[in-house]
Amino acid sequence: MSPETMVEDITGLLEVWVAGWAGCRGYRTSTEGRFPAALRADTSGDWEFFASEPADDEFAALAAKTAEAPARVLTILTNDIPRYSALAERHGLNVTSSSQAMMIVDMETQDAEDPWLSDDDLTHSTWEQDGVHYAEVRSGDTLAASGRVFVVGETAVFDKIITEPAFQRRGLGSFIMRALAAQAFEHDVQEGLLLASADGRKLYSHLGWTTVSRVLMLSASHDGSDLSLS
Repeated sequence: MSPETMVEDITGLLEVWVAGWAGCRGYRTSTEGRFPAALRADTSGDWEFFASEPADDEFAALAAKTAEAPARVLTILTNDIPRYSALAERHGLNVTSSSQAMMIVDMETQDAEDPWLSDDDLTHSTWEQDGVHYAEVRSGDTLAASGRVFVVGETAVFDKIITEPAFQRRGLGSFIMRALAAQAFEHDVQEGLLLASADGRKLYSHLGWTTVSRVLMLSASHDGSDLSLS
């Protein structure tokens, strides 16, 4: 399936992304109705439900499940933030984040070669464990940047692309993305998916990624998080 075709099926994109994101983090997955869910065992210890442009009755059912516990989260992929923010208020949920976005890229546009570091003070390493490919950059014993990728079918799902504050604005985010892409090309990948913060979108856009949907996170509590990092 081409990236162009995938963009037309946001629910399909969401299912692939959840599978890859959960694969990166070792989460157990399930379904709630026709939508995916993941058990965030390492953070909230509870379920996060995901949906793309759910109908009002589907939203109501998901909101009811979310409201059963303060740690539960309902994440909506939509380009109509006002509509689902209003629905959330009607069903007693709070908007905890609306700044993230799902992005996609045609992997044919990405560099398949292992990148190299121009800074002699930095070293990098890559490895694979339990199907997850990792990349990191260090300055001595100090972690400077890191990330991971998990392949679902023909899609590479990138996750936790982090540059530590002391090492920002040195191109390490781009380096990590290229190092992960080189590992992803060990598989027959056609497209890449990720969730990006507002700051991350600038980097990924520069690398050729395109935004396909906004991301709205809802909870009965007021605690928010960044799915791309936390």
